[in-house]
Amino acid sequence: MTASHTPMIDIQNVCKSFTLHNQGSATIPVMEGATLSVSPGECVGLVGASGAGKSTLMRLIYGNYLAASGHILIGGLDVAQAEPREILELRRKTLGYVSQFLRVVPRVSTLDVVAEPLLSVGTPVEKARDRAASLLAQLNIPERLWSLSPTTFSGGEQQRVNIARGFAYDYPAMLLDEPTASLDAQNRATVLGLIETAKARGAAIIGIFHDESAREQVCDRFIDVSAFSPKVAA
Repeated sequence: MTASHTPMIDIQNVCKSFTLHNQGSATIPVMEGATLSVSPGECVGLVGASGAGKSTLMRLIYGNYLAASGHILIGGLDVAQAEPREILELRRKTLGYVSQFLRVVPRVSTLDVVAEPLLSVGTPVEKARDRAASLLAQLNIPERLWSLSPTTFSGGEQQRVNIARGFAYDYPAMLLDEPTASLDAQNRATVLGLIETAKARGAAIIGIFHDESAREQVCDRFIDVSAFSPKVAA
């Protein structure tokens, strides 16, 4: 699918600083003038040295961090100005996030953990679980484990459950934080296929990939977040 010219993700002149309350409320600027846009069907990779601000920018986009200034428009909603309830609704229907860590409620089955994003938008239970089962099978999670809580799984299994959950619902915008990290060749290929499929249906994607070949395969272009460092932007 050819990317649309209208951005799904539009970030304009975003700045961020942290206040060190245990050090006399000293303010440390960490990002200045961050500007980028992502159109439907496009995947943009964030690059830059460790500590350059890739994860900070992802957290700003998702609403985990509050921007000091600027605009973060996701499907028309400005995350930098939005109310908490608006951000929660955005995460439910518009903006997906595949992080490196799985956070789940104990005693909830793996199948229901993966199906939950679909159930939250009103997908019928059987259809949601069928989609969850398909993704778990693609990512080589044995069916005998689907009724168990993923809190008992190995780190690699939890990572694959998290990926399945992230791709269960067709989010119009997605954030991917190291989605292929530590995966074997077969599961890595599956994840890259899921990303390509998401792009083909029109998802706008921002990703962090330390896996250079994966990055080259799925990303249409790259943004070096070092350009948004305060010392560079000043």
